[in-house]
Amino acid sequence: MLLDGTLLPTDRIAADRPFYSGKHKRHGMNVQVLADPFGRLLWASPALPGAVHDVRAAREHGIVDALTEIGVACWADKGYRGAGGTVRTPYWGRWETLSAGQQAVNRSHAKIRALVEQAVATLKSWRLLRKLRCSTTRITALVQAVLTLHLASSAA
Repeated sequence: MLLDGTLLPTDRIAADRPFYSGKHKRHGMNVQVLADPFGRLLWASPALPGAVHDVRAAREHGIVDALTEIGVACWADKGYRGAGGTVRTPYWGRWETLSAGQQAVNRSHAKIRALVEQAVATLKSWRLLRKLRCSTTRITALVQAVLTLHLASSAA
């Protein structure tokens, strides 16, 4: 399993502090995405405010516990460091300070994770999700609808 989080940009104003992502320097909603080992989009979480960090969002949705309970290995980026369970993250630190073995592991990890980036790009290829101009309470339903349409069109 491959796990990643993404920010779906919204047209919120500066007064909406919980929706502001400091990492991306914009307002949005955090959505967690699960993909299979071939990079196919499988699941998208309900949307949380953009200020919510990826590891916190994964814990709130029970992704880490569910994957650990069924014993499925999961590859994620450094944003999930400390998640525990079966979530595998790359070694932490500057590239120059990592040993040759750690660099090799991180290189291999990046090759595996590139597939989940493709799944996120597939989700964001829907024009509707490029900049959301609706109430934040409707975003989860929009993401689920887009995921359903994507899965239905890829199955045909």
